[in-house]
Amino acid sequence: MKQDIIDFMLKTYHAKPEYLWKRYPTYCVFRHHDNRKWFAVIMTVPRKILKLSGDENIDVINVKCSTADIGFLRDIPGILPAYHMSKANWVSVVLDGTVPQKNIKQLIKVSFELTEKKHVVL
Repeated sequence: MKQDIIDFMLKTYHAKPEYLWKRYPTYCVFRHHDNRKWFAVIMTVPRKILKLSGDENIDVINVKCSTADIGFLRDIPGILPAYHMSKANWVSVVLDGTVPQKNIKQLIKVSFELTEKKHVVL
């Protein structure tokens, strides 16, 4: 599923994954071209860090969402408080099939819109 999501962001937003950390070579960020803000981060983390059962690693994507939606989203299985980002307006979504791809793509769209450059209309 991870590669499908990466392909979606490449095709839809023309955003290439950026691998920024030598220590974490599988972590990648996706940014806007104009303002360079991140709209998604994909990481492979131990399940126990996310307070999930099991010892193996799991792929997650962090996306920004509106503060008003945080509580509702966290009630959905597979959507968790953000790992390594502000929990006030980011969530982590497990990429193991728990959350349908269409829902993940919608969350990415919202994150993209929330982080895009704002144009002032006079």
